[in-house]
Amino acid sequence: MTAPADHALPTADLFKNAFRTHPAGIAVITAQGPDGPVGLTASSVTSVSAEPPVLAFSVSTASSSAAALVLADTLVVHLLGADQLGIARLFATRGADRFGGTAAWRPLPTGEPLLADAPWALRCRILHRVPVGGSMILAAEVLSIERSGPDGTAPLVYHDRSYHRLDGRSMLG
Repeated sequence: MTAPADHALPTADLFKNAFRTHPAGIAVITAQGPDGPVGLTASSVTSVSAEPPVLAFSVSTASSSAAALVLADTLVVHLLGADQLGIARLFATRGADRFGGTAAWRPLPTGEPLLADAPWALRCRILHRVPVGGSMILAAEVLSIERSGPDGTAPLVYHDRSYHRLDGRSMLG
């Protein structure tokens, strides 16, 4: 017989603590805003549908890039490998010059910023914007996919407030 579960009313801190134990892949999302390129680091990107290819992610409305990303018609979701830790940190830093310094990028012919070193870049068109609490959930159809990393690139994940690399040694089964 197992012990009864410990039940508690949900609080913001308890909710955050629960998700600290749930690892998530890291992406950088970029768009061309009215005042230039914008971007942020996200751990909320998830696949929604393979046919048609659709993904979703959430953006905190407190983010300095949120308004431009939410208003954009198209954007690029860069799925990062463990070698892009510096890019993840740069795009997660409030007030950082994300496109003027160390990030290697170029504008796509359609205008969105493309990060040079991301193993996968998915150019998307926003389908739905759903306000939820202090965030906006965006669902986006994938229009094109660019791959620049080799097979077997170790992904960058976020767990317990720190970044991690997943590789063959982390496989359990």
